[in-house]
Amino acid sequence: MWFRCALFWVLIGVHMVGLPTDAADTKGRAKAPFKVLFSNDTTNLQTCISPYHKKGEHFTEAMLRASVDEAEGADVHLLQPGLGWVPWWQSKAYPPAEHYRWFQERTGCKPDDFGQYVMDGGDLVKVFVDECRKKGQSPFVSLRMNDTHHLDYVDEKHPSAKYSSRFYAEHPEYRIGPDKKKGDQRVQNWAIPEVREHKFAFIKELCENYDIDGFELDFMRFPAYFRLKETTSEQRSKIMTDFVRRVRELLDRTAKPGQKRWLCARIPCMASAHDMLGIDLPALAEAGLDMANLSAFYFTQQQTDLALIRKQVPDMTLYLEMTHCTLTGPKRGEGGDNFLFLRTTDEQFYTTAHLAYARGADGVSLFNFVYYREHGTPGRGPFNEPPFHVLKRLRQPDWLAKQPQWYVLAKNWNRPSPDPPPLPVRLSEGQSHAVTLDMAPNASTKEGLLRLMTEEKGAEFGWVVEVNGAPLQRTDFVRKPLDNPHEADIAGPEQYVCYRCPRSAVKDGLNAVTIRIEKGGPATVVYLDLVLP
Repeated sequence: MWFRCALFWVLIGVHMVGLPTDAADTKGRAKAPFKVLFSNDTTNLQTCISPYHKKGEHFTEAMLRASVDEAEGADVHLLQPGLGWVPWWQSKAYPPAEHYRWFQERTGCKPDDFGQYVMDGGDLVKVFVDECRKKGQSPFVSLRMNDTHHLDYVDEKHPSAKYSSRFYAEHPEYRIGPDKKKGDQRVQNWAIPEVREHKFAFIKELCENYDIDGFELDFMRFPAYFRLKETTSEQRSKIMTDFVRRVRELLDRTAKPGQKRWLCARIPCMASAHDMLGIDLPALAEAGLDMANLSAFYFTQQQTDLALIRKQVPDMTLYLEMTHCTLTGPKRGEGGDNFLFLRTTDEQFYTTAHLAYARGADGVSLFNFVYYREHGTPGRGPFNEPPFHVLKRLRQPDWLAKQPQWYVLAKNWNRPSPDPPPLPVRLSEGQSHAVTLDMAPNASTKEGLLRLMTEEKGAEFGWVVEVNGAPLQRTDFVRKPLDNPHEADIAGPEQYVCYRCPRSAVKDGLNAVTIRIEKGGPATVVYLDLVLP
């Protein structure tokens, strides 16, 4: 009798496991053990001045190895071997010799260092994997699924045309739109099967030919995949879910005996952006996605939908991405990387990671981390070495919870979310604006400091600021609320308004901050920070 009862409940349990739920049911799948992911875009080896790369120095394998070595403290190192169109590995799907011969015939330009390296038989991925194994980091390849960088040069006799592949150039009908100058139009349309097959061929040979521990599908380079008016939400979701399922099957098929190969996706940190990209996270979890890397595209952004996404996929391993930058400012010349920017401070890394853990993250990731170094047009410094010392601390939630905190809300590019960002906001006399800060305050009782930055000389106006209904008292300008080595001449004292913030005004959870101009204006608020020492 007891045997029949036991069998009954076993069968009931098996049946219930297969029932659909609102959240993805991935119980039984091992969670990724990693705490800190580190992204290496490869191009920094030539664009940044570093201890292992002097200005004008040609690429060597030693530079790639050094870029792995310096990321001590990272569990996973993700290499992006090219921009996703032209392989920087020994590819048979699109051989380097074929590409650069075609490129030279069209433009008369020579390959760059990376192109010449692979034509001479070099293999970035092989060298990278070898160095990761030596340093105890798990090697992942991260492939850009639809990157837009330099595609506007595709039909020009320009050195940057080397980043456009023959497949891209010969199929203008595959592009989302006719305007090759607009990033969201010049990328390819994933509703076309040939577009997906071309990208999958690269993934296939990378998984088959290299001893990697995992693969990241970078859907944020560039976050546009469909003509939205021509596809439904269900169609987009099916296309992306089927693609992820194929990559999952590929990773499983090519794994060594006993090896678990992890599948990660770099996706928007705001859930409102998922549908337009075909991202249905519960469906992707069922299809075999292990890890989601939640990205704000270019910025360190603390206010995200991480808590909401955690409810959608309670068993998926989630990471919040942080970068070198919290705000961009005025331009300094022409070309790419030509703007001033606020560097992310140590305390901003620690605060962002602490808040992420408090809201359900399993770890954090670092993107564009090395761009504290000199790069781009002149006049954007002073530059510094990246703060590699933070990597070891980012895995320690208990330690992070005790550190001084630096919360930030800033104007950013907010791609590809359809929702209007909280900043910037332009206020005239008598107008007010409310923003929300998700915070997890530390236990210190020291008084805090809140600062507003405006595009104009806004300090002369009559501002009123309240936090959770409590009026704050104005105080003198403070250039550095917490000490940090990263200066940026992005705004002067006359553009800041500073306030004392008592600890009794803030709380764990969502905090309402109201800003108002009672006299003067108009002024455009582009940045707000709140420091709790």
